[in-house]
Amino acid sequence: MSEQTQKSTGGPRRVVVVGAGMAGVQTAVALREQGFTGTVTLIGAEPHQPYDRPPLSKAVLLGTAEGSAFDIDFEALSLRLRLGCEALAVHPAEHVLDTSEGPVPYDVLVLATGAEPVRLPGTEGVPGVHLLRTLDDAARLRPVLAGRQDIVVVGAGWIGAEFATAAREAGCAVTVVEAAGRPLAGALPAEVTAPMAAWYAESGVTLRTHARVERIEPGAVVLDDGTRLPAGAVVVGIGARPATAWLAGSGIELGAHGEVLADDHLHTSVPDVYAVGDCASFPSARYGERLLVHHWDNALQGPRTVAAHVMGQAAVYDPVPYFWSEQFGRFVQYAGHHTAADSMVWRGDPNGPAWSVCWLRENRLVALLAVGRPRDVAQGRRLIESGRPLDPALLPDASRPLKAAVA
Repeated sequence: MSEQTQKSTGGPRRVVVVGAGMAGVQTAVALREQGFTGTVTLIGAEPHQPYDRPPLSKAVLLGTAEGSAFDIDFEALSLRLRLGCEALAVHPAEHVLDTSEGPVPYDVLVLATGAEPVRLPGTEGVPGVHLLRTLDDAARLRPVLAGRQDIVVVGAGWIGAEFATAAREAGCAVTVVEAAGRPLAGALPAEVTAPMAAWYAESGVTLRTHARVERIEPGAVVLDDGTRLPAGAVVVGIGARPATAWLAGSGIELGAHGEVLADDHLHTSVPDVYAVGDCASFPSARYGERLLVHHWDNALQGPRTVAAHVMGQAAVYDPVPYFWSEQFGRFVQYAGHHTAADSMVWRGDPNGPAWSVCWLRENRLVALLAVGRPRDVAQGRRLIESGRPLDPALLPDASRPLKAAVA
């Protein structure tokens, strides 16, 4: 039964959401908030009550919180939870989802399976090698931090920096090894990451760039130049990929990174199936390209569009991407998408405690990164959304509000 047929007949409607993280849970909640009265089933592969991920890299890891379960009354919202249930395949023609607990029929299916961490080749099953993505991962790492072991972090990206921060706070000796020549090499330009490299040493973390792991031995990481780094534990943070391998053969179109190719309503290439959050990319009219956004805010915002479209409203998804990171005593925020910018302007001293970088295209703000300047981000997001032209000559004066640069 197609979605349109369901609406015209007024028959029972069943929405099945695959994935019980932020994107999945928020989709289920948004459906109820927008007046959906049919059945909503939330399927999660993990046995735990649905939880939020950002606290895993600090509060849960350091033992200041036992967990980060969502404060949602699923029963009161008549949301059916099927936890510890793995999705195995989708059969769009039959409107059936195969799971580890048997087939689940649906009228509308929402894919919200998120992303899974990339594993370091050759480390599968090696004792002492950890990832940090799930509640169980954090639970395994807590005694490592509590024991103040020597830790080697592989990857100087966002998660590597956040974990290194927590490990130093716990009193561990930490070395971060990065194959590229600088931190966040895949995310930001070299001139922006240059001041960030100093944050590691300031916090007592050893950062080794141009360093590749040759092998991991008991108690040590061996680099390709022969250097042996003592390691009671190794934490791998070299990126994540959409968790979509299980969709092979479904007819649901995937992109070059394995992400579900959704349209601007977050609808997939097959009828009655949507995709939201880390597992999906979407076309952005604002930026003129397809975006794959692996951040919390995307998992929060996208579900509202999916719910609206399920309810028959022609909602378009074209957000200003946003994320934040707490690392080495600094609060880093980023809004927008900078790759198509034609100029870049600094606000403040990048060697100081608070500064921002603005990316412009034709004198319109397209992205902003701020360290310790939340006001810049709040105003910057609104300026990106509005597309109002700015006077670049007024931007470098960090004492002036960002909005004062409007031409």
